[in-house]
Amino acid sequence: MGMPRRAVVTGGSGFIGANLVRRLLALGCEVHLLLRPGYADWRLAGLLDRLTLHLLDLAEPAAVARSLRLARPDCIFHLAAHGAYSWQRDAARIIRTNLLATQVLARVALAQGVAVMVQAGTSSEYGRKDHAPAEDAPLEPEGPYAESKAAATAFCQAFAQREGMRLPTLRIYSAYGPWEDPRRLLPALLVHALVGKLPALAAPRTVRDFVAVEDVVQAMLLAATSPLPEPGAVFNLGTGRQTRLEEIVALVRDRMGVAATPRWASMQGREWDTDTWLADSRRIGAALGWAPRIGLADGLMAMADWLRAAPPDLLQRYRAPWQGL
Repeated sequence: MGMPRRAVVTGGSGFIGANLVRRLLALGCEVHLLLRPGYADWRLAGLLDRLTLHLLDLAEPAAVARSLRLARPDCIFHLAAHGAYSWQRDAARIIRTNLLATQVLARVALAQGVAVMVQAGTSSEYGRKDHAPAEDAPLEPEGPYAESKAAATAFCQAFAQREGMRLPTLRIYSAYGPWEDPRRLLPALLVHALVGKLPALAAPRTVRDFVAVEDVVQAMLLAATSPLPEPGAVFNLGTGRQTRLEEIVALVRDRMGVAATPRWASMQGREWDTDTWLADSRRIGAALGWAPRIGLADGLMAMADWLRAAPPDLLQRYRAPWQGL
């Protein structure tokens, strides 16, 4: 199938969603966003007159059915999620958003003849591993977010197999880039570096597999339009290279001329921090021809340039969480 002419995006006001929406619009797609009432609109600045918004509860079948009848999408990109950030701790909302809404959306989409639904999964479904897990590795999720996402992926696999609906899941590793939440590590590091400073930092050997959001968006488009090994195929989405926090800080200090000295362990680490976290992305490469195109150094500097060019109100949003900037 070719690129969708009409697409529905859930979670379109979020970090990855806002980048996907921009790519879809650039491709000439008619884009409908399913959003919760009271959504944050700052990532959609300058786009609202080009989008059709549907405000609803994604876990309510009748509301979802009404919106899909109006949108008539060729494809759904399901990115709505809750609990990925450390400050999102409402377990009931996490389960309702990540699992129940996924089940409702898939069932309504199938009933209305939607051809494909791409689901955004997470590497957190695997839990702590001492290696790069393949897609068939045992899952050991920790906490409501990871547990609900793992359950959603299991549902999508079984539903797709039973109903024949194209419903691939991308288990995304640590995406970064423009429009990322200002409180996250890389935006915090870069907005400090712009003024010659460094933020409080966790342990230097904490690692992530960082993948540029532009590469994530490309993988989503491929998953929507390419032949799949099976209807509910699951793909890991990362670079296959883990990077230590100390490496990232050294890179930013070097490239941006920051003289400030890192204050290691000056912030509390996350409960899921680990010294091993990387993707085995061979399957998506073999099946969809996807490979990361943007290296971390280039991606970080492009993100720094994006912040430098940001309008004053947007730059202030990125500075606001940090005193003294």
